[in-house]
Amino acid sequence: MNTSVNGAPQWHLQAEANRTLITLSGDWIAQTGTTPDFPGHGLDGATRGKPLEFSTSDLGRWDTSLISFLWELKRDARLADVTVKADTLPDSARKLLDLLPEIPPDAHAPPPRHFAPVAAVGQFTLDTLNEIGCVTEMGVATGRGGLRALMGKGMMRTIDLLSDVRAAGPSALLIVGVVNFLVGAILAFVGAVQLHKFAADIYVASLVGIAMVREMSAVMTAIIMAGRTGGAYAARISTMQGNEEIDALNVFGIPVSSYLILPSVLALVLTMPLLYLYGCLIGMFGGFCVSYIMLNVTPLGYFHETLYAVALSQFVFGFIKSIVFGGFIGLTSCRIGLKAGRSAADVGIAATRAVVVGIVGVIAIDAIFAVIANVMDI
Repeated sequence: MNTSVNGAPQWHLQAEANRTLITLSGDWIAQTGTTPDFPGHGLDGATRGKPLEFSTSDLGRWDTSLISFLWELKRDARLADVTVKADTLPDSARKLLDLLPEIPPDAHAPPPRHFAPVAAVGQFTLDTLNEIGCVTEMGVATGRGGLRALMGKGMMRTIDLLSDVRAAGPSALLIVGVVNFLVGAILAFVGAVQLHKFAADIYVASLVGIAMVREMSAVMTAIIMAGRTGGAYAARISTMQGNEEIDALNVFGIPVSSYLILPSVLALVLTMPLLYLYGCLIGMFGGFCVSYIMLNVTPLGYFHETLYAVALSQFVFGFIKSIVFGGFIGLTSCRIGLKAGRSAADVGIAATRAVVVGIVGVIAIDAIFAVIANVMDI
């Protein structure tokens, strides 16, 4: 049986007394568009109960189109109770053919999706509570690992902690400084436009100082770290997940919470308060630059008004917020990285999700702190 004309890939079935021989010849290249499919009645002339063998002496170049042809032939041979001997096929073709299943999986249609808003809200609530529980459990395990590290019994490497501190602290000074300087300058500009109408130019210093210390410095620094460091943590851990490095750590009995998560979270918890103070100073300097240029405010007057308006308790409140923000960003980013898939696309998805969750979570936590400050009259 010959299925093609001259110059195209060909296959020929010859029934013999003790076997069925299929001769393959020509170039089986899918791009040519001339590769034949194996017909449903292709084995009608085969010798029943005898093996089916191949002759590939005239076979030229080939690609996956040949494998597709052989797979169809192999499935039909199974239905016809004919044994296929692939010993004479090229080694690479035989290995690829062995990877394919004997029986193709059934294609199941996806279940129909019904509009069920109540069920969707309930499922979202359950998933959210489950994630909160997982992050809390991971935070407790990380805290225990930190205590063991203080006693010299932990598995956290000092070099990992120093590397994460350098990445989360000194390497972020430029972007934190630029953003906080611009925020302080914007606050001063908005305040100057309005306060100048009432001859209250000096109170721009109070506006900028209180806004930066209470809210803007901590929130803006946390948002920057969520986008810069949180996304990097999620991408790094999800890459390790794809490379099966996390599985290797579990096999060797090394706790992931102490070896990977603890240095990351601790680095953010240590550097966030320092970056917060740095952002406050830079933001106040940005407000001073705008006030000095636009208003009749002296440097000494701006300095004294800032000291008078900003109490020490405001810094303590901002300090606490920055520590909470750092722990939240570190834990959620590591959690998202650990639950990511193992493909290259999942790395990008994990990084994006960590940034989004970090930013939204920081703003939500800041709202909670605002309510607490109002209740405590801070």
